Amino acid sequence: MTAIYKVVVAGCGVMSNQWIDYAMERSDTEIVALVDIKTEFAEAMREKKGLSCPVFTDVEQAITSTGANIVFDVTIPSSHYQISHTAMANGCHVFGEKPLAESMTECNNIIRNSELTGKSHAVMQNRRFDPRIRALRGLIVDGTIGKPGFAGADFFLAPHFGGFRDAMESPLLIDMAIHTFDQARLILGSNPVSVYCQEFNPPGSWYKGNAAAICIYEMSDGSIFNYRGSWCAEGAPTTWEAQWRITGEHGTAIWDGKNAPYAEIVAPGDQSGKFMREFVRVETDLSLYEGARSGHVGCLDEMFRSLEEQRPAETDCRDNRFSMAMVLAALESARLKQKVDIASFLK
Repeated sequence: MTAIYKVVVAGCGVMSNQWIDYAMERSDTEIVALVDIKTEFAEAMREKKGLSCPVFTDVEQAITSTGANIVFDVTIPSSHYQISHTAMANGCHVFGEKPLAESMTECNNIIRNSELTGKSHAVMQNRRFDPRIRALRGLIVDGTIGKPGFAGADFFLAPHFGGFRDAMESPLLIDMAIHTFDQARLILGSNPVSVYCQEFNPPGSWYKGNAAAICIYEMSDGSIFNYRGSWCAEGAPTTWEAQWRITGEHGTAIWDGKNAPYAEIVAPGDQSGKFMREFVRVETDLSLYEGARSGHVGCLDEMFRSLEEQRPAETDCRDNRFSMAMVLAALESARLKQKVDIASFLK
């Protein structure tokens, strides 16, 4: 089969392995170039994967030399804006690693460029693509717990990465929290309105910058989302998916980040005279959500499917900017020590 999609992979570090493996498994896709500012990285990846494509240090040259129509942006965050601008200006769709960009201005400019060129730009938000979180979302959509009023996520881990994260000013918020924020938007089906954030560096932290944060978001559905997180919390770790509690008019939905989510709702019948009401447990059936693949491949499946169906991807830049705004506005709130209006911040 002749390749429909001709892919340039920009950035040949460790993360690119998953992207390259995915492209290689598709019969309609061909990797036509590898790009890295260090030629030896691109050459090593080419040899490792058994590819025969040329390598470049410049993404524009790679596109024009090969006739590519998609760029996988797996570069460092500070390069995302320039890579996306160059790719779309040269006729390519962009599928990129998070974050969308490093500032709200750059995020908005990427959206503008996408609309001007008619090219798709979608962001890797792999934690959306998991049957368990889809089942949790289902409890909200189906009205099982009624209208949500509160969502809380706890994220407490202690990864000893070493390297650049240890030296970052805000390692948790900048490098990790967007996953949980994006999950909150998916679960609630709403966008952020305002945020108050306090970040700090707890005793025992090995990070130079603030490795913990508490955030309170007002959401567009009227609910409150509370994020509590730490990247230096030794002992009793949560999963990387966080631990969730969503309370609604009729009950509560729970997900521990590992097992199937469930709800407890007020039992039917007259309980008007009871001080504490009785509840019934509602289980979720994960098989209802297991038709699609999960994680990185699930997100990439959706990106390619959106091109085939000529529609924005679920993680299209126009949607993803709200998740980015949650990160950037939280940083601004922590800096100012006051609540930040996100509608104004988005502009």
